[in-house]
Amino acid sequence: MRAVALLLLVAFAALSDAHGRNRSKRELLLRSKRRWVLSTIELTEEDPGPYPKTISQMFNDKTDKDRNDHEYVLSGTGVNVEPMGVFHINKDTGEVYVLRPVDREKTPFFHIKFDILNKNTGQPIDRQLSFDVEIKDINDNAPNFNKPRITENIKENTPEGTLPVRLEASDMDQMNTLNSNITFRVVSQKPSEPKITLTQIDSRMAHLQLIGCFDYDKVKTLDVIVEARDHGTPSLSSTAVVTINVVDTNTHPPVFKSNKYEGKVEEATKQRGILKLEVEDKDTPQTPGWRAKYTIVKGNEGGLFEIETDPNTNEGILNVIKESDFERTELLTLEISVENEEPLFVCKAASAGDVKVPPPASVKVTVEIVDINDPPYFDKPTNDVYQKEEEEPGKVLFTPNVKDDDSDINNIRYKLLYDPAKWMEIDKKTGQIKTVKKMDRESPFVKDGIYNITIGAIDDGNPPATGTCTVLIHLRDINDNTPKLVNNNVILCGNKEEMVMIAAQDSDVHPYSGPFTFSLRDTDGTLKQRWKIKPDVGQEGGLISLRTLPYGNYSVPLLIQDQQSIGGNNTVVVTICDCGKSTVCLSPEPFTASAGSSSIGAIFAALLLFLLLLLAVICKCGNNSLNHIPIVQDEGNQTLIKYNQEGGGAECMTKPSLLLTSTNGGTTRDGRKQVSQTDALIKDVNDKYKADLYTLQNQSSMGTLGMHQRDACQIYRGQNMNNSLRYQRSINLQSQQHIADHIGKRLQVINGNHENCPTYQPHQYAYEGQGSSCQTLDKISVSNLGDDFQFLNDLGPKFKTLGNICHEAVKEKNIKL
Repeated sequence: MRAVALLLLVAFAALSDAHGRNRSKRELLLRSKRRWVLSTIELTEEDPGPYPKTISQMFNDKTDKDRNDHEYVLSGTGVNVEPMGVFHINKDTGEVYVLRPVDREKTPFFHIKFDILNKNTGQPIDRQLSFDVEIKDINDNAPNFNKPRITENIKENTPEGTLPVRLEASDMDQMNTLNSNITFRVVSQKPSEPKITLTQIDSRMAHLQLIGCFDYDKVKTLDVIVEARDHGTPSLSSTAVVTINVVDTNTHPPVFKSNKYEGKVEEATKQRGILKLEVEDKDTPQTPGWRAKYTIVKGNEGGLFEIETDPNTNEGILNVIKESDFERTELLTLEISVENEEPLFVCKAASAGDVKVPPPASVKVTVEIVDINDPPYFDKPTNDVYQKEEEEPGKVLFTPNVKDDDSDINNIRYKLLYDPAKWMEIDKKTGQIKTVKKMDRESPFVKDGIYNITIGAIDDGNPPATGTCTVLIHLRDINDNTPKLVNNNVILCGNKEEMVMIAAQDSDVHPYSGPFTFSLRDTDGTLKQRWKIKPDVGQEGGLISLRTLPYGNYSVPLLIQDQQSIGGNNTVVVTICDCGKSTVCLSPEPFTASAGSSSIGAIFAALLLFLLLLLAVICKCGNNSLNHIPIVQDEGNQTLIKYNQEGGGAECMTKPSLLLTSTNGGTTRDGRKQVSQTDALIKDVNDKYKADLYTLQNQSSMGTLGMHQRDACQIYRGQNMNNSLRYQRSINLQSQQHIADHIGKRLQVINGNHENCPTYQPHQYAYEGQGSSCQTLDKISVSNLGDDFQFLNDLGPKFKTLGNICHEAVKEKNIKL
C-alpha cells in the first residue's frame, strides 16, 4: 500500500555547505544520513475509535535526546486547514493522534506537514517533511439510482427486444473497487406477463428488455422493480420502480357487422348517403388504430360511386357522384374493403412462430338502379348559328332536333330558358327560334361577338323531364359605330412640350375601326392658326400647338374617321399648364406670407409717414381751436330725472353747473391749456359721491354703518382776471359727525316728508293769461363768443355799477386774478 510505503520512507539528506579556503576549489557533494524517522500512519474511514487514537510517532536525529530544547509542529489538512480538528501532535514526544472519525467520501486524503523547531529561538532545526495520508475505504455507501422512479409510455406494437427504458446508478465509494462495482437485476414485476428483463451495459447502466409482445386488452400498466447492488462487504443495494404504460395501437382489424349490403338509387340522379356500412373494431375509439378507411375494390369502373368515413360513428357512407342510366344497367354489384388508418400489428415473437398479417375485411354491396322518366335530349347539346347584327327581326335562326326514349316526341313542348336581351321567341310546338328585335353586336349581353341562349324541351312524363340545349349566335359586325375619343380631356405641358397625343376607339371590329384619320373641324380657319394634327393617321393623333398660348383650357373640335371614312364629330378639351418636371399640372401652392427685413422696414416707414401726417393735421387743427375756445356747459352727472313723479324726494342732487370750458382741472392761460395732475383726486371724489348717493337711495331704514363713510361735495370756483380763466375743483370733506343728520334728512324725503327738503317741490300757479312774447332764454348762449373775454370789460351802463362793486370787493380781499 502506497500510504504505508510512503510513511516508511526516510527523509532525503540535505546538501552540506561547501567549505574551502580557496573559492576556486570545486564544491563537493556530500552524502548525509537521513534525519527524519516516521512510523507507519494507517487511517481507516469511519473508525469507531476510541479517540484520541495514536496513529504515528515522529523523530528527528538532529535533536539531542538528552536536551529538551526542541518541539514538534504539525500543520496542513485536518489541522489548520478544513476539515480542522482531525489530527494532533505531542510537541515534546512527536506522537501523532487522530481526534475523530473521517469520511473518505468527503476527504479522500490529507496533506500533512511536519516541522521541528528550537524552543528558544523558534527557528527550524531541520527541513520540513510533507506527505499525503490516504484514507482506507470501507463499503459505507449503497448504490443510488439517478431516477428512483421512472414512468414510460410504450406503444403496444413495440416489437420484442430492447425497450426505450434506461437505468443508471452510481456509488460514492472508491472507484474501481468492489465497493463501487454495481450489478443490476429485476427483482419483481406486476403483472408477470409479458416478461420484462434487463441487459447491463456497464457497471453503471442497464436497459430493460421485452420478451414477447404487449397486449393492451390484457395489460395496460406494468410495474417493474429493479435492484442495484454493489460487491463490497457487506453488500449494499437500492431499488428503482419503473412504470410502463401501454399505449393502444392497431392490433385488431375492423370487421363488417353484416355479410351483405343492399341499396337503391334513381337513374340519372346524384345522391349522397344511399347506404351506410357498419364495422366493429376493438381498438381504442378515435385513434388511428380504430378509424376505418374504406375502399371500393370492384364494380366502380364507371366512377359512379365514392365512399367516405363518418368520423364519429366510423361507418362507411356510399355516395352516387355520377348519373347512371337504367337502360344500360339495372343492378350494380360492388366489393368494398375496410382497414385502419394505422397498419395492423401482429406479434412476431419467437414463441409465436411464423405469423402473417391477415388481409383487410371486405363485403359485397348491391345497388339497384330505379328507372325514372328520362328527359328529352337534343342531337347536339351545343349548336352554332351565324347572323348579321342589326338585321330586321322575324328571321328563323334555329330549329332543334329532339329525341325521347320514354315519351312521345309529339307531346314535347319547348321553352326559352335563357335569353338575357329578350331578342328571341320560341315556337312551343316545333322549338323554332325567331328574332323579335334587332341584335346589336356591341350590346353588353354579347361576349366576344357571341350571344348565348338556352332552350328547354319538356316531355309529358310523370314527373315531366326537361332536356336543355345551348345555342351560340355568332353576330357578324357592320359599320354602325363612329370613332370616339378615348379621353375628351388632355393635358399639354406648356413649359416643355408643344404636342399632345389624342387616342380614339371604335366599338366595331376590323375593317370598320382603326387606324383612324384625324382632322380639325375648322369652319372659319382660326383653328389652323393655332393648331395642327401630325401624325393624323393611326390609333392616335398628335395635336400640335402652333404658337405659345396662355395657360388655360381650350376646346378643339375634331373629325375622326375609320377605315370606311365613317366619321364622328368629337371635341377635345386641352388644358395648357405648367407641369414642372412631371406630366401633370402642378397644383396651386397655398398663399403664404413671410416678412423679411425689407418688408418690415417698409411697414415701419409707412407707419412713420402716417404718424407724421396725423401730427401735421393735429397741429393745423390745434392752432385754430386754440384761437377759439368755446365755453360749454359742464354736463354734470348725466342723470335722467323723471319730473312727473309727485311723491318722494328728487332722485339725485345735481352738481352746480358753470358755463365754463371743461379742462379737467387744468389752467387755460392766453388761449393755451395747461393741465394739472388733479384728475385722479377729482375722479375719486366724484365716484365716492355717486356711491354714497346710491346707498342712501336704496336704504329703507336707519341702520348702523359698519364702515366710515365720507360725503363729499364739490365746490366749483371760477376766476377771471387779465385775459385768463382758471378752472379749479376743490374738495371739502365733511366730518363724520354730520353723516347721521344727513342720512336722517334723506330718509324723511324718501318717506314723503318734504317740509325741510331744499329740493324742488311741485307747486300750482294761477293762470295769468297768454305768455310773454319774448323768446325763451334757453336760446341765449355765450359759447359762440369764443375764448376772448374782453366783452366783460364793457357790459354797458346796466352792469357797470355791479362790475365796479365786484372789482372793489376783490381788491379788499387781496385776490389775484
